[in-house]
Amino acid sequence: MSKIAAFIYKLLGWKTVGSIPPELKKYVILAAPHTSNWDFLYGRLYFYIFKIPVKFFIKKEWFFFPMGFLFDLMGGVPVDRSKNTNLTDEIAKSFEQNDKMAMMVTPEGTRSYSPDWKKGFYFIAQKANVPIILGFLDYPNKEAGFGPVFYPTGDIDKDIEEIKSFYRTKKGRFPEKGVL
Repeated sequence: MSKIAAFIYKLLGWKTVGSIPPELKKYVILAAPHTSNWDFLYGRLYFYIFKIPVKFFIKKEWFFFPMGFLFDLMGGVPVDRSKNTNLTDEIAKSFEQNDKMAMMVTPEGTRSYSPDWKKGFYFIAQKANVPIILGFLDYPNKEAGFGPVFYPTGDIDKDIEEIKSFYRTKKGRFPEKGVL
């Protein structure tokens, strides 16, 4: 699958940049800016290229046959947005129970412009005591990859502003919907 994904990436003109430090076994991956359904395709190919067994959240409504089977194979975790569950605690517990785990989160929580990011990714990383890796797709440069590894300090507003400053240099497929 890795070679096929790399071939498709090259065929589409995309480049991969950055890497995850090999000593890291557990982490939250931010995927931003998230402005298009195409982000899923390019992001998933990237994870196949580097053999990263990533988990990701997706609305439970997408888990119908045959899509549910495919999303499950690709690492999808169904989320019921109508229920007020403590997903943060559940995911933090999953990090404790696994020797290796990568959880991808889109901080915007939507493909539309959202100046106020969801903070779940931060709370998950903090509670699980794992770093946040800044993953991105930069459409104008056709680059996908990883930026810095970020460790939450506990000052959530300052930390999120610092993370957003990295993403201000990255442009999604629809830049007006991305980080401003």
